[in-house]
Amino acid sequence: MRIFDPHIHMTSRTTDDYERMAAAGVRALVEPAFWLGQPRTSVGSFTDYFDSLVGWEPFRAGQFGIRHHATIALNPKEANDPRCREVLGVLPRYLEKDGVVAVGEIGYDSMTPEEDEVFAAQLQLAVEHELPALVHTPHRDKARGTERTLAVVRESGIDPGRVAVDHLNEVTVAAVAGSGCWMGFSIYPDTKMTAERMVHILREFGLERMLVNSAADWGRSDPLLTLRTGEAMLAAGFSDDDVDRVLWRNPVEFYGQSKRLDLSDIETEATFEGNSILRGGS
Repeated sequence: MRIFDPHIHMTSRTTDDYERMAAAGVRALVEPAFWLGQPRTSVGSFTDYFDSLVGWEPFRAGQFGIRHHATIALNPKEANDPRCREVLGVLPRYLEKDGVVAVGEIGYDSMTPEEDEVFAAQLQLAVEHELPALVHTPHRDKARGTERTLAVVRESGIDPGRVAVDHLNEVTVAAVAGSGCWMGFSIYPDTKMTAERMVHILREFGLERMLVNSAADWGRSDPLLTLRTGEAMLAAGFSDDDVDRVLWRNPVEFYGQSKRLDLSDIETEATFEGNSILRGGS
């Protein structure tokens, strides 16, 4: 099966992970800018990080035949640190770079006034740069955080079809489904969502505007949980085409709105391989 992971933090992974992902059918991915695990203390530390997302990581991924893209933003957690606020001034130059396909991750961590301000400002950047937005919902008080997220999205004037609200679960999916935004789900070994729970959500809410990712950050995680979700879908009676829609065509549709995806070689390969690509053919 061909896989486009729409949210995976490869900075925290090894080249062995890239090799495993390529063998499992991962042909493209998006790596969102995020918190690195400890506070950054200057704008320069952000620009060095952003440079690695648009330079070094695409090179690492390309060695294994995986197309790497990025989203760029000041993340919600560090939006609360006044030392980091100047990052907003350097974002525009990165949002014009090839391979940057959205503004993100933006949204909420603790739902502070500072996060409100930075979230709204970066949604405006998405509008100005004609990019989609990838939104992080908080890990705590998630239902209230999701409702607050949707209110800010409405106030911003951005087309909801250009917004993916991520880290959803059974409690929050219905609100986002009714908003017109895309629905993102992170599959983890112990937390967030499992592949089996994801299958139940797909049965209830359908396949439209659904994005499934492995996130795979610094904690206990697995960059192959997109594959496991596809396998769980097939075992539950979903078709090969259903799996391809969720794991490939949906992320291509969402990030394709940036007009910066270049997957022509991969799409051509898929055409020649036919159905074999849906079950791991090479």
